[in-house]
Amino acid sequence: MAEAIKMVAGKLEVPANPTIPYISGDGIGPEIFAAAQTVFDAAVLKAYGGQRKVSWHKLLAGKSAYQQTGSWLPAETLTALKKHLVAIKGPLETPVGEGHRSLNVTLRQELDLYTCLRPVTYYQGTPSPVVAPEQVNMVVFRENTEDIYAGIEFASHTKATEKLLAFLKEQGQLAKVRFPESSSFAIKPVSSQGTKRLVKAAINYALAHDLKTVTLVHKGNIMKQTEGSFRNWGYQAASEFGDKIFSQMEYNKIKEVEGLAQAKQALNQAQAAGRVIVNDLICDNFFQQALLRPGDFDVIATLNLNGDYISDALAAQVGGIGIAPGANINYQTGQAIFEATHGTAPQFAGQNKLNPTSLILSGKLMFDYLGWSQAADLIESALAEAIASHHVTVDFAAKLKEATTLSTSEFGQYLAELILQKNS
Repeated sequence: MAEAIKMVAGKLEVPANPTIPYISGDGIGPEIFAAAQTVFDAAVLKAYGGQRKVSWHKLLAGKSAYQQTGSWLPAETLTALKKHLVAIKGPLETPVGEGHRSLNVTLRQELDLYTCLRPVTYYQGTPSPVVAPEQVNMVVFRENTEDIYAGIEFASHTKATEKLLAFLKEQGQLAKVRFPESSSFAIKPVSSQGTKRLVKAAINYALAHDLKTVTLVHKGNIMKQTEGSFRNWGYQAASEFGDKIFSQMEYNKIKEVEGLAQAKQALNQAQAAGRVIVNDLICDNFFQQALLRPGDFDVIATLNLNGDYISDALAAQVGGIGIAPGANINYQTGQAIFEATHGTAPQFAGQNKLNPTSLILSGKLMFDYLGWSQAADLIESALAEAIASHHVTVDFAAKLKEATTLSTSEFGQYLAELILQKNS
């Protein structure tokens, strides 16, 4: 009998037959979800021999929900997501510059999914624009609920903006606005609480996975009170881990008091002892270093807008967002939504040709999160095998000299067959 996943004493309690809600999504969403579900069910069956099984529960959101119910995000959907804790979804349509607010952002804020988890891994055989994509192996922790994405905006030529301009004048800040008469505004909230829970999650992840570094990426040299505070609060959060970490702040202090040689020695000793190195980098410099020295980075902790740019840019180095998985998680409540990170591609809807890998790998993340690591490992190994043998969808096939081109559904079935054929 299907049961809901629960959070008990700070840990997920996952029954053998959990109910997992899904939103297939808009555009190509239904096609890629059908292919992914085939893979998920095969992995669970192979891993647990019928002792475990997912009961999938369909929910409505996005364009299809609006057409059927008149609401882009029905109340029933939010209620079910809250009840069952863990869900997975395809891409949802969001208009640019007008219309309703991003449903992805709305879900993240309504459910307080403060971590956007974006692993970036290269799979051998994937076409890539960089020389050594195999050096790219990072996990991005993007703060999901604050920053510009809070959606606090004021359009030009409105009464609200007039009041804001009057306030800026009162505070002696109006001269910084180049064209006040025609300006629109957005407010960028960044809090110590939001920062610290994200950075702690990133450090816990590094410790749990034996990773060497956590890098705080920010633009604190320009936005000192927001991004600069993110950096400072991040180091404060890191200090709570005691001798499990060695921070750039500690390094700088030793260097100032005892000299460069002693600082380097302390860093070497910390690395030898397996302590996580917590450092920071200006965002634009990070983009450069991620291309020049990607092997220097393991876990990235950053704010919302930076994280949006960074996760997609890193994904491009290993094949594009078409194979980039994503998760939105609250590690305190257990609430999580795993999702395809690409768009709806409505022009290709119904053609059964696009790549479902982003959603498939997001399912892999979901099973890891549930503690079903055997199913997760089967999904990843089958995917790696398919790409290495060039059994791929049209997006990859067009960039490879020799490839077997599979449709969306054929690719899902191919992975499922690889999984079921594996030796137990």
